Amino acid sequence: MSVAVETIGLTKHYKNVIALENLSIKVNEGEVFGLIGPNGAGKSTTLKILTTLLTPTSGQATIFGIDVAKQPDEIRKIISYLPEEAGSYKQLTGREYLEFMAGFFDDDPAKTNEVVQRGVEIAGLDERIDDRTKEYSKGMRRRLLIARSLMTVPRLAVMDEPASGLDVNHAYYVRKIIREYVENQGVSVLLSSHNMLEVEFLCDRIALIDDGIIIDTGTPKGLIEKYDAMNLEEVFIKVTRGEDDPDLADHLTSPTNRGAE
Repeated sequence: MSVAVETIGLTKHYKNVIALENLSIKVNEGEVFGLIGPNGAGKSTTLKILTTLLTPTSGQATIFGIDVAKQPDEIRKIISYLPEEAGSYKQLTGREYLEFMAGFFDDDPAKTNEVVQRGVEIAGLDERIDDRTKEYSKGMRRRLLIARSLMTVPRLAVMDEPASGLDVNHAYYVRKIIREYVENQGVSVLLSSHNMLEVEFLCDRIALIDDGIIIDTGTPKGLIEKYDAMNLEEVFIKVTRGEDDPDLADHLTSPTNRGAE
């Protein structure tokens, strides 16, 4: 099994702020790998370095053996990136948006049309694909953006909170599409998420990060067993807040979280 992403001692400092410190992870080809942690933990910084939007202070990052800092143009050819706050052009229809984005990847009309048609199928918006995106709900827009990210069948899809803020139906659809593209198209996925249900459903392995440092790495099931937790949410709280936190103790022993005795 080849390595899709590898970081070695990846560090990012902003003046007196340490965003990442000696971060080392390895993502295998064809897996969904989750980067999990609280706000400000360093997740987005990691994703932005890997997608060539930021340069590290020190350390190395490679994607399929290509150095991110030294060969950014080559990296951009094989990845897609979906930020948490990504938007679409409101005056364009969903189809026009996909056509516009597809034009950046190939100037062959036949290939572009193939990519767009794939995007239309991924979005699953039926006749609404020809409505202007300003008329879309948040869930519809996110489905369109997921389609934009996957329609080129990138070797690596990097996604920041792919189903954030979506209702149950749209969130389920987004997760299902991501999983299908990993299994059927061989796309590797690196994502961050605060939704532990999403993480357990999607991720083959995860890395828990806090204050720019990797705390632990493993499968969701393996980490749940390791920390003697009921679910991944409890693992997350234990690792990032500590078992000595009195608020945590109340949270974990409350009837809402443990069930009535």
